[in-house]
Amino acid sequence: MNVLLINSVCGYGSTGRIVLNIAKEYEQQGATVKIAYGRRRASEDSEQYAIRIGRRMDICSHMFRSILLDEHGLGSKHATKRFLHWADGFDPDILWIHNIHGYYINYIELFKWIKSRPNMQVKWTFHDCWPITGHCAHFLDSKCEKWKNGCDNCKEYRRYPISILLEQCKKNYYQKKNSFTKVSKMQIIVPADWLKNCIQESFLKQYDIIVRKNKADENYFYIFNNYQIVKEIYSKYIDYKKIDHKKIILGVANIWPVTKGLHDFEKLAEILPVDEYAIVLVGLSKKQIKRVSEKILGVMRTSSRKELAAFYNGAFMYVNLSYEETFPTTNLEAVACGTPVIAYDTGGCRETLSKHDFLVSEGDINRVAEIIMSYEKN
Repeated sequence: MNVLLINSVCGYGSTGRIVLNIAKEYEQQGATVKIAYGRRRASEDSEQYAIRIGRRMDICSHMFRSILLDEHGLGSKHATKRFLHWADGFDPDILWIHNIHGYYINYIELFKWIKSRPNMQVKWTFHDCWPITGHCAHFLDSKCEKWKNGCDNCKEYRRYPISILLEQCKKNYYQKKNSFTKVSKMQIIVPADWLKNCIQESFLKQYDIIVRKNKADENYFYIFNNYQIVKEIYSKYIDYKKIDHKKIILGVANIWPVTKGLHDFEKLAEILPVDEYAIVLVGLSKKQIKRVSEKILGVMRTSSRKELAAFYNGAFMYVNLSYEETFPTTNLEAVACGTPVIAYDTGGCRETLSKHDFLVSEGDINRVAEIIMSYEKN
């Protein structure tokens, strides 16, 4: 049996690790597995599966087209055709798609190829809402419901995937609908019940939609018995004198766009007593670290799960102030490390928390601060 997985990255980030784990599971069952990807280098432990789609110049060209013309997913035509020529030779019995946005693959060419192989089993895991909209990857923050009947006049076209000149969400919507429908054997997999409900109101409602909730990797994310490891990791990135004897309020993200709630963390920093609490945010860029409030300790992104687990283990509370979440892995990882979580009630957040964690209305930073300071007394 030949299995082909497609994702924007291979072995890195939450989606990259998910496809790598799937590849290993199929391999253990005796299958021949490949992961086709477009961005960054494959991680060392995924190189044996990795097939790169296109080159850096293909990505740049695709990005240029997307940013200027709002044609995300419509570049990389030649790179996609070269990849599909290889895929014909590989002849997969199962195709498992993950993220196909990210400036690396042409979805029209991909789905033409899929429809030309009616006996191939197709699975598609959604990690966000991009497949059912005319532009955005998430519509929660904007409270938009146009995707249910046909997008137009998008207010989010200057957000990822950003377009600075044209807005063509209506055209994009119907191109996606035409491409993604009428696949003979396709199953859609989602990590959260709320996303399943969304798809059932979209143009993809014809398909079998199942919920398969992600889990934290317990090989890395668990309660540490040795606090010295935690101290070593924190000291590697932060002057430990700034956090010693303080309760650490932790935030983690791969990147920190506006919707991740960085401004809300700055508001929180103004409320919490600085002599008792230290806010540590992991995943900030160099520019963000320079610009963020001096009351916040910024750490650049780490690809080490061991280090990330140490950050969770050393935290008094993990706080997720994102306004848009599908099914946040960071919440799961914090819970696995025994760290209490506070999260905004958005997307699939409520589906990731334990009974001991806290759900707060979006933007209610005073309630977040109240929970943190009262939890200290427990």
